[in-house]
Amino acid sequence: MIVDLAPSFLSWDDVDPARHAFDDTTVEESVRSLGPARCVPVRPDIPFGDRAMSEWSHGEAGSWADAMSYALVQRYGRWAVGWRWAHDEGDFDGGPVGSWCCPRDSITTPEETLTRVVAALREWRGWLEYLAGWFEAYPLDPDDLEDQRPLWECTARNLILQVVDRTGCGSGWHGHCRQVLTWFLSRWGVAPEAARDLVDAAVDGRFHSWAGPDTAVVDDVAERLALSLRPDGGGTRSDAPVPDHLRRWLAVRGSVPWHEIPDSGADGPVVPVRDGAAEDIRAFDGAIAPARAEGMLAALKLLRADAARGARLDRTLLSSWQQRVLGTPEPPPFRRSPAFAKAGRERYGIGPETPALFDACLAESAVDTGHPLGLTARAARTYLDICFFHPFDDGNARAAFLALVFVLAREGIALDSVGLLRRVTFEADAPKDPLTLVRYIDVHLVETRRGSDGRVCSVAG
Repeated sequence: MIVDLAPSFLSWDDVDPARHAFDDTTVEESVRSLGPARCVPVRPDIPFGDRAMSEWSHGEAGSWADAMSYALVQRYGRWAVGWRWAHDEGDFDGGPVGSWCCPRDSITTPEETLTRVVAALREWRGWLEYLAGWFEAYPLDPDDLEDQRPLWECTARNLILQVVDRTGCGSGWHGHCRQVLTWFLSRWGVAPEAARDLVDAAVDGRFHSWAGPDTAVVDDVAERLALSLRPDGGGTRSDAPVPDHLRRWLAVRGSVPWHEIPDSGADGPVVPVRDGAAEDIRAFDGAIAPARAEGMLAALKLLRADAARGARLDRTLLSSWQQRVLGTPEPPPFRRSPAFAKAGRERYGIGPETPALFDACLAESAVDTGHPLGLTARAARTYLDICFFHPFDDGNARAAFLALVFVLAREGIALDSVGLLRRVTFEADAPKDPLTLVRYIDVHLVETRRGSDGRVCSVAG
């Protein structure tokens, strides 16, 4: 939730080189000036197969790579998250980048690591510019489809083969292939959502990891895609009403079987052998900017004190933490206009009743409400409420994470790691996402109990 780090969600508007300037001559200097460049983690001198190496790669090193992605997005725009989209089973499955693999393999000395970051960013940008050249070489007119269908089909076939060659058909390569085809249709007037639907229907699950597609399959996919296009551009939806993803979330919220979710927090208080929330803040936020980490740590200390006294979660409490997070003179107020997230893909409306409705949702995080849920269900629902009510003008992902920590802490539970809670993106209208978040909390809680060996003590703020 900190930032959408997964390149598979990038749209053509996100990555179109014509919309996003990039000076290749200054990229090395720019990368080395970013906050994460000053604190590259040191790879431990242990065998790759050692469990401690895996923990380092997924912990400290993974947080650093995420922080570098965040910093690059702030510098260049959302398109830059693709720098880590490595071949095969790297940080993200089946990408076109060969200069980076994963923290374990790619983080060595600071000098070598930053050189790899620069090379990977250049490689990703070069691929986008290459694709843009292909798209522009075939300026297709959706209003003249009958004459142009053979050209659409030929272009689709060539693009599939280009992705096959660039990714090497490793794990998950077909995801990027569908994305590139979607980008092509979007470039020439097909609405992005309609383009995704057309591409998915044409591919129909016939591309597979670790296997190149047969020529006949490639030809059939290209033909089916060309035949599926309509003269209206595939449904541009320009006349569709403006979506309100807050309303969509509230509909999903009411349909989730919260009471049927097993309660992993029912076994009582647990304190980890290490403070996962604080460690993640130092590793991720601290790499971005020391002041950002200081604000988060101050809010963490405050919320744990509030949890210890059994405080009720409401807007006033949330705003008091957010004041520390953002370093503002006063607690930030509830937003006064519609909010946007995920590069504008989600819009959260607002009305006179929105703040009061938010208050009512926050109140349901307590165990002593009329229809109490299990702890992990309440923690997950509170997290998502804050994400999709989007109460503040800035820092809502951080607010959601801190509120989740608070709900657990109020019942005596802290976690020794939180990576799954800060490196994911949930959709407001996805019915399965709440259950996924509950599972992620459960994973961290089970691991924490196993490591703590049932000890009950206090966690330093």
